[in-house]
Order: sequence, then C-alpha cells, then structure tokens
Amino acid sequence: MAIDKIDQELCNGCGICVNSCSMDVIRMDDEGKKAIIKYPEDCMLCGWCLEDCPTNAIHVSPGKTFPLMVSWG
Repeated sequence: MAIDKIDQELCNGCGICVNSCSMDVIRMDDEGKKAIIKYPEDCMLCGWCLEDCPTNAIHVSPGKTFPLMVSWG
C-alpha cells in the first residue's frame, strides 16, 4: 500500500489534496469535513498530495507492491 494515513489532527480540511490526486484516492469526509483515504489500492505514488498539503498531514509509505505479471506468450 502506498498512502498510509492522513493525520486528522493536522488536516485543516482545505481539500487541496483531493484536487491534486489524479487517481481519486483521497476524498473529503462528509461528517468531519476532513480528507480521508477512500481508495488506497489505487495510489500510484505520484507524491502530489504530499507536495501540495500545506499542513504535512499526509503520510505515504516509500514502496508499493504490484502483482507479478507473467506472459505466457
């Protein structure tokens, strides 16, 4: 998994990370009005959410495992 967590204490609910995520991994929580990880398996480790977050609330693991693809061609 790539995106680990969004620190709810640091998140100010600005939504910049939602707009910067091209894979639609991060969404805004309707109740808390803060960013949440909705689809972590779709994270492609681009790092835009990390760069754009003004409060450094986003934590991303350094690696992601991909399924092994084998060609039988």
